[in-house]
Amino acid sequence: MSQNQSWQSRSNHLCSKLGIRVPILLAPMAGACPVLLSSAVANQGGLGACGVLLMKPAAIAKWASEFKAQSNGAFQMNNWIPDPPAVRNAKHETEIKNFIARWHLETNSERVPADPPDFESQAEAMLAARPRAISSIMGIYAEDYVSRMKAAGILWLATATTVEEARIAHEAGADAIVAQGFEAGGHRGTFVAEQAEETAAGLFSLLPAIVDSVPIPVIATGAIADCRGVAAALMLGASAVQIGTGFLRTPEAALPSAWSDAIGESDPDNTQLTRAFSGRLGRSIATEYVMAANSSDAPASAPYPVQRSLTSAMTAKARRGNDLARMQAWAGQSGKLAANRPAADIVNGLWQGALQLLP
Repeated sequence: MSQNQSWQSRSNHLCSKLGIRVPILLAPMAGACPVLLSSAVANQGGLGACGVLLMKPAAIAKWASEFKAQSNGAFQMNNWIPDPPAVRNAKHETEIKNFIARWHLETNSERVPADPPDFESQAEAMLAARPRAISSIMGIYAEDYVSRMKAAGILWLATATTVEEARIAHEAGADAIVAQGFEAGGHRGTFVAEQAEETAAGLFSLLPAIVDSVPIPVIATGAIADCRGVAAALMLGASAVQIGTGFLRTPEAALPSAWSDAIGESDPDNTQLTRAFSGRLGRSIATEYVMAANSSDAPASAPYPVQRSLTSAMTAKARRGNDLARMQAWAGQSGKLAANRPAADIVNGLWQGALQLLP
């Protein structure tokens, strides 16, 4: 589409394709997109979302069925493109276990790190769920899968953290690019895991560069949490925005209170990029564990999914105990703008506020 079009034209075009009324997408956060949150966003005209990374096919089908029972709106499903098999190092993993034991004594030292659910089975389950869109992160889907998506009338939204990644996704058949700035909470979508630190571009530099480089709609994501961010993204060429942290303090998200409160109190410099939870780079609140794990005397993280397995018992116990110091508390750099209000109110406030700012 022509990037010379007005923001209204661009936005209306993508909204029509996605079957939504307002250009606001819930970010597909694995483990943080309960049906109540997604349906609330969709019922106000936005796009609901489900991150299926840790879900087996039956759970994917159940989520979609429950969503459809609560909303006539549209939703996307998302999965990570798998990394190459992790190279294991027993000595290094022992060092990591000993480090984690400072926070959590039950390191499950003999446990073999669990692999993610089978990617191919998840892919089939996403197709069967018939979402309006399927999105990707950490790479691109195979040509055959893209063809099957398109045959089913499902759009492909491809996350990109660089201009080159956007071009690769466009050439592979993506219907829209999700331009992810380094300010975003949670995992960075860099295609090559080892390059995530090197390609940390801010959204409002990355967004117009991608808009100028591909002839398909671009969706902006990364630390957009109020109407000013929505308006700015649309003025810089985005056709829609995708918001994660901005919805995490809603009652529908049902986060532990320590995490929710910390998001609302966090300035941009209260978050850090870290590999300490999963082995993949992500942005977290600067908790006690994160700061120690990022220090120069801490062992380097193991690759994904080994590191995730090594920390999973600690983070699960921390979540149950509302213990922020050890919790996997993802958050973007605009967390302080995230409102503790119902999701429907947030969607309406974002869009009505943006309309007052836009020409």
